[in-house]
Amino acid sequence: MSKVTPEHLARQAVVYIRQSTPDQVVKNLESKRRQYNLPERARQLGWSDVAVIDDDLGRSGGGVARPGFEKLLAAICEVRVGVVVSIEASRLARNGRDWHTLLEFCGLVGTLIADEDGVYDPRQPNDRLLLGMKGTMSEMELSVLRQRSLEALKQKARRGELFMTVAVGYVRVGHNRIEKDPDRRVGEAIALVFAKFTEMQSVRQVHFWFRHERVPLPAATYGAEGRLVEWKLPVYNTILHILTNPIYAGAYAFGRTGSRISIEAGRKKVVRGFKKERKNWEVLIPNHHEGYLSWADHERNIGLIADNANGKNPMSRGALRRGEALLAGLLRCGHCGRKLHVAYSGKDGNTGRYHCRGGANNHGGDPCISFGGMRIDRDVAAEVIERLQPLGIEAALAAQATRSRANEDKRGQVELALEQARYEVGRARRQYDAVDPDNRLVAAELEKRWNDRLAVVRNLETELEGLTASPAVDLTPADRERMMTLGADLERAWSSAGVLPETRKRIVRTLIDEIVVRVEDNTLDLVIRWHGGDHSALKVKKNRSGQHRWSAAGETVDLVRVLARQMPDKAIASVLNRSGKTTGRGNGWTKSRVCSLRSHNDIAAYREGERRDRGEVTLDEAAAALSVSPSTVRRLIKDDQLAASQLCKGAPWIIKAADLERPDVKRAATARRLRRPPSGTPLQKELEV
Repeated sequence: MSKVTPEHLARQAVVYIRQSTPDQVVKNLESKRRQYNLPERARQLGWSDVAVIDDDLGRSGGGVARPGFEKLLAAICEVRVGVVVSIEASRLARNGRDWHTLLEFCGLVGTLIADEDGVYDPRQPNDRLLLGMKGTMSEMELSVLRQRSLEALKQKARRGELFMTVAVGYVRVGHNRIEKDPDRRVGEAIALVFAKFTEMQSVRQVHFWFRHERVPLPAATYGAEGRLVEWKLPVYNTILHILTNPIYAGAYAFGRTGSRISIEAGRKKVVRGFKKERKNWEVLIPNHHEGYLSWADHERNIGLIADNANGKNPMSRGALRRGEALLAGLLRCGHCGRKLHVAYSGKDGNTGRYHCRGGANNHGGDPCISFGGMRIDRDVAAEVIERLQPLGIEAALAAQATRSRANEDKRGQVELALEQARYEVGRARRQYDAVDPDNRLVAAELEKRWNDRLAVVRNLETELEGLTASPAVDLTPADRERMMTLGADLERAWSSAGVLPETRKRIVRTLIDEIVVRVEDNTLDLVIRWHGGDHSALKVKKNRSGQHRWSAAGETVDLVRVLARQMPDKAIASVLNRSGKTTGRGNGWTKSRVCSLRSHNDIAAYREGERRDRGEVTLDEAAAALSVSPSTVRRLIKDDQLAASQLCKGAPWIIKAADLERPDVKRAATARRLRRPPSGTPLQKELEV
């Protein structure tokens, strides 16, 4: 009995066409022709209304979203399809979910399924069993094919012979080997990236240098002519890829990225390209081919890039940042183990203070430790200078060599670009000469290309002339002598006004990996971990609460403490200014500044009549009591006839009122009051001011 009924023929026949990849669509033409001939198969079965769904050409049937298959299911649910025609079950689906969904819908509405072997009715148990087996075999077939292909790729990768793509700077030789690109411009551009990273130690700074100097880098493009090299200014990811790709260190790596599978809207979603940790790579073969740098240098670069990442790893130091704090990123709390942060304050925003926020972050309590950065920066810098001092001359010589090469990197790239541009001009000229002059359509285009190449050459020649005519970077004899002098005296070079904070930080980071700091009473206990594994201990005095670099000198505070018992704030300011005393910031004294100093140090203000209560008089008051002039009182003090004290020059004399009542003092004052004017004898004493 025929399974095709008039009810089925009254509906539409749908031919479903699918091929798994775009490559199959382009190359597997016979399979494509077979599927497009299926409408004839539907007409042979009795259908006159035949529709073709080919929206899924180039899409896998393994569970990805397929608009054509969704359209087929929608038509089946609308009871518009009498039969679904394909050349085999694998064309309809290669996963159980889609296949059994199709069978369920076809069984509910009475839609037949036909292939080149026969016609099946999903409502009949035997046909349903047979279709289920075909779907399972189709799914299993895809898994086996995928597994075979994957294992073959892995086997080839284990030998280091699998190259899906080749990084810029290398070319494929045969089918299983690569070597450096013979283009010298490409090779030197790649090498320049590594040289600049060694110099700047920051991916971001290398990127900025290439963009600022307008130095392009090669990039691979694929077109009808195959793989081509295009020169353009790099983006950040281009620099990062070159620095982190192990191929440039002569190593072969496979399986560096993986995929994640998730379910979205009832469909499998595969996200590819996330990076794996090195221990999870499937293949890593060092010394596989010639590299642009050694494996040890590559490891150092990877470690430095990871260490520069701020906020990703709590144990990393972070990249160099702006600011005066010398040890930013190097300090670790010895109490909780967290990295210390830097906070800047002050008028110019350059006063750094290190603090640990461990307790505040975890428990909402007080911060762990906090201290000023001036002393610890100074003492650690002294330790660094002490270790570097024997290498000072070598550093000076290296600095001279670095400065002499400052302009050579860009100039070398421009020279290579000019050489390639001249080749392009010659090639364009040969193409123009080879064309028939009467064929103006072709000749005009080739002439335009020739002119464009000539314009590029002119621009590069102008740029090279500018670099050649720029001021020479060679040091003068005086500059060379000064640099050698600074090399012999690193402490002087370190504190030189022309040294940037970033330079000092880079020097410190070259020698120090980490500093663990603990606060014990008023002392900072440091353990310095030097590069190479050596450790050393250092103790740094910590300022007490309220102390800072701008605090007034201790002797000035003591002076104000005594003067406050003798005179008001305005008079104290005059005395301090006459004696040459300044504030912590080097300013002169005013009434308000004296008042602020007293308040900060808990010094009481002068109270009117306070001296009288203590039985003290001033120089003028003593002169009035003895009926002599103030200069006479000063002579009495100088001759030790009257006891008095003066804290500093310009400060008031402190005289006890009781001493003025002594008979010997009164007799001395009377004698001086009745003395005749001085004679011309050289023994006559004079008042010293």
